[in-house]
Amino acid sequence: MFKQYDVIVVGAGHAGCEAAAAAANMGSSVLLVTMNMQTIAQMSCNPAMGGIAKGQIVREIDALGGYSGIVTDKTAIQFRMLNRSKGPAMWSPRVQSDRQRFAEEWRLMLEQNENVDFWQDMVKGLLVEGNKVCGVLTGMGLEIRSKSVILTNGTFLNGLIHIGEKQFGGGRTGEKAATGITEQLVSLGFESGRMKTGTPPRLDGRSLDCSKMEVQEGDENPEKFSYSDTKPLTEQRPCHITYTNEAVHEILRTGFEQSPMFAGRIKGLGPRYCPSIEDKITRFAERERHQIFVEPEGWNTVEIYVNGFSTSLPEDVQYKALCKIPGFENCKMFRPGYAIEYDYFPPQQLKLTLETKLIDNLYFAGQINGTTGYEEAACQGIMAGINAHLKITERDPFVLQRSEAYIGVLIDDLVTKGTDEPYRMFTSRAEYRILLRQDNADLRLTPKAHELGLASKERLDKVNEKLKQSNEIIAYFKKESIDPTEINAELEALGSAPLNQKVKLYSVLSRPFVNMQTFCKGSERIKNMLVNYSHEAIEQAEILMKYEGYIHKEHEMAEKLSRLEDLKLHEDFDYKLLSSLSAEAREKLHQIKPRTIGQASRISGITPSDISILMVYLGR
Repeated sequence: MFKQYDVIVVGAGHAGCEAAAAAANMGSSVLLVTMNMQTIAQMSCNPAMGGIAKGQIVREIDALGGYSGIVTDKTAIQFRMLNRSKGPAMWSPRVQSDRQRFAEEWRLMLEQNENVDFWQDMVKGLLVEGNKVCGVLTGMGLEIRSKSVILTNGTFLNGLIHIGEKQFGGGRTGEKAATGITEQLVSLGFESGRMKTGTPPRLDGRSLDCSKMEVQEGDENPEKFSYSDTKPLTEQRPCHITYTNEAVHEILRTGFEQSPMFAGRIKGLGPRYCPSIEDKITRFAERERHQIFVEPEGWNTVEIYVNGFSTSLPEDVQYKALCKIPGFENCKMFRPGYAIEYDYFPPQQLKLTLETKLIDNLYFAGQINGTTGYEEAACQGIMAGINAHLKITERDPFVLQRSEAYIGVLIDDLVTKGTDEPYRMFTSRAEYRILLRQDNADLRLTPKAHELGLASKERLDKVNEKLKQSNEIIAYFKKESIDPTEINAELEALGSAPLNQKVKLYSVLSRPFVNMQTFCKGSERIKNMLVNYSHEAIEQAEILMKYEGYIHKEHEMAEKLSRLEDLKLHEDFDYKLLSSLSAEAREKLHQIKPRTIGQASRISGITPSDISILMVYLGR
């Protein structure tokens, strides 16, 4: 029935879909194996993409030729750019999605790729010969052979769902767990662990009174995720905000004795930055209320996602507490919230390509590596898909540095530092976040994607045109001056000192609160000049000029540290031979097997003196 595939992708969530698309678009024959063809790219939790740091990741995926940004734009119901009041390094796009259309669009895009085949079945084991993977064994007993395998199992590996005192196996509500893979990998020498995540109840929007809530509209001029020719929204659905109160908290506390979390039935650690509502009212007992985001699940459905009310308490306790929230007094529940425990594999067992160290041509991506979130999973998927294709075609691996992308930060954090709790990306994790902005992901990564064969020449030309336009604007602002009569009225309105003489445009733009709109309001000449350029090029030019000093300083820092990344370490080197290293350093270096001195320096427990010893060994 089956040919030998180049790549088999196990699991069709966000990681699996991006992995399959990337490998297939580079020319590999791909088999995407999923337990349910109807749940490809399903948004298991909140119906949204992006957010703080996550939005930057989606833009990076898009710049690399991935599909997450395109699918998000095509199925969006609301767009917001978060953190606009802060500097551009913090700006983060977020989209509220139509859950059903999102999954449908992803499946349609995959089905249009002739290199992608599909098979509905559970994978219960891997075919391994020596230390090399050569295919999968399915629940039906079928052996399907391939040159590489990417595991993107999400929360399905021995998944266990908790609602109050009830426990039942499942990878997601209404879907069975996957068994066999963990046990085999452990027998092959892998270390595994347990993690926990959760999801809130879903409600009937017809039963809610939104007049008692705050309205949260989308941006007045919505942008989009993809750098391709997708269209921004012309119509948006509002979300709403309400709050818990002490009455809600009192009812929730009545269920604590039946809580699987407090009773110790849940062994895995949950996400620190997305705690359950019972965890919130325990950890933050001094707070009288907690914010609840009321998010519609799509254009044509009444289903509501109750963001901020993740819980595994008994369903009757959940319902009674919900009814005490303003606007929820007469709510009807579609299904309760629940917690889910699942197996993961500590990611220090991976190379920076996401290939496992123990088994050649076997890759892990997504929650199997200890991450949480669609975006974190998707970016691992595209990197695993790229590297699987490169490995079997005997090409050099593709690894992004920490100064090149949030994706590089995420993978380096996982592989070098590991994680014992669900890992979530934040801007604070990136030491070069002024360089890694959401507005320049195309400039950073599309040329690399073009070299890989994932970005078309048209895409690259578009990037080059944006760069050309922004450079022209910068040159104009550095060359041309502005008369006080053109701009003083606008400066005074901003509380900025008026000009006494002609000054370079660049100098005025560097002032706080002054932006391109300031010039367009005050000067018809500049307004007419800028009309010839795209919004993206104008925004790029403005950021580069206003933050030139900071950007230059960060570039210098990145270049200095990149010298350490150029010093390669052989992954087969026996660190136990270097007796001058500390015992902890020998143990950690042997476990992680860093590729470079730079990576070695970021391993927990490695001291500057250990790095000096390694440098001496390298003759530096």
